Amino acid sequence: MESARLSRIAVVTGAGSGIGRAVAVELVRAGWSVVLAGRRTGTLDETATLLPEGRCLAVRTDVREPGDVEALFTAVRDRFGRLDLLFNNAGTFGPGGVPVEDLPYEAWRHVVDTNLNGAFLCAQAAYRQMKEQDPQGGRIINNGSISAHTPRPRSVAYTATKHALTGLTKSLSLDGRPYRIAVGQIDIGNAATDMTAHMRNGVPQANGELAVEPVMDVSDVARTVRHMADLPLEANVQFATVLATTMPYVGRG
Repeated sequence: MESARLSRIAVVTGAGSGIGRAVAVELVRAGWSVVLAGRRTGTLDETATLLPEGRCLAVRTDVREPGDVEALFTAVRDRFGRLDLLFNNAGTFGPGGVPVEDLPYEAWRHVVDTNLNGAFLCAQAAYRQMKEQDPQGGRIINNGSISAHTPRPRSVAYTATKHALTGLTKSLSLDGRPYRIAVGQIDIGNAATDMTAHMRNGVPQANGELAVEPVMDVSDVARTVRHMADLPLEANVQFATVLATTMPYVGRG
């Protein structure tokens, strides 16, 4: 663990699968030590098996719960002594395809609590630690989405939270300047994960049609996050968009 103490320390939420798992693997490959956070212990352990022994710590965390988030960052401080990066990645799409008038409030609240409140709680805890540590500073990267720019049909909860996340990113970036806390956002379109597997069968478009959408390898997202993370704190990627080249985002073919 001594080598981990000498490396840069990252927290990755939603690290049990998909983008979070890919980013954790990429960061460790680049020399980081990573704290894996997620709700399911089993999937966190699966991610940990992909990483060298002594270079990661798995902490079961429900980002919706303030007590869980506090325990996560206490574990980071106790084990590693500092924090250099938070990849704020945990999120849920919620019930897709539900009309606004039929969306249960409980479903709306679940998406808001996970995507927005969870991101805030983790960013707040990271911000406090980065402000207080010596040397001061660190970086927060929020996982936005193409939905932070434009909605998909019948995705009001997810889209609203991702638009709100952009405001969170901008506010944290501004408030973090005096303390060398750099904050940016990566907006991702159609990375190949379990969450996007249905896109190969056709997904609703704005014109009412169903269309198969292309996906990109999740490792391309991970390398983009690593680039953002590896910058010196004097430089910041404020917003980055990485997407499958021919997805219907900038226009239809």
